Amino acid sequence: MKKSHLSKVTAFAAGVVFGLGLLLSGMANPEKVLGFLDLAGRWDPSLALVMAGAIGVGLPVFWLAKGRDVSLIGEQINLPTRRDIDRPLLIGSLVFGIGWGLAGFCPGPALVATGAGELKAIAFTGAMLAGMGIFHRLNRRRPRA
Repeated sequence: MKKSHLSKVTAFAAGVVFGLGLLLSGMANPEKVLGFLDLAGRWDPSLALVMAGAIGVGLPVFWLAKGRDVSLIGEQINLPTRRDIDRPLLIGSLVFGIGWGLAGFCPGPALVATGAGELKAIAFTGAMLAGMGIFHRLNRRRPRA
């Protein structure tokens, strides 16, 4: 199998596993997420447990990848190198948090729920894509540092 085909098959398999994990854990359900964010009401800690599990799986993999230039299937590894906290990061984090708190979705679960035909997720995904398009257009005009 060609390297590019293997890369696509691997990416597809990872996406399927991620989507199934979101469905099985209930994280594609915005009520679960909103329950986690409702600290003053009936707080649901299950999202924190899912996050802890994801960090437990991800940390050793990122630690191993840190010293490598290519992945196990021969693809280039491009880990982020920036560590500064700048204005665009803070604004983006704020917008993400507001959207997450209002809708109960972040991008991964929204795509899973969109695939399941949930109208709220379809609206969220449309708004997310519009926001990405606006950012792309604005960022394209900004001079690079």
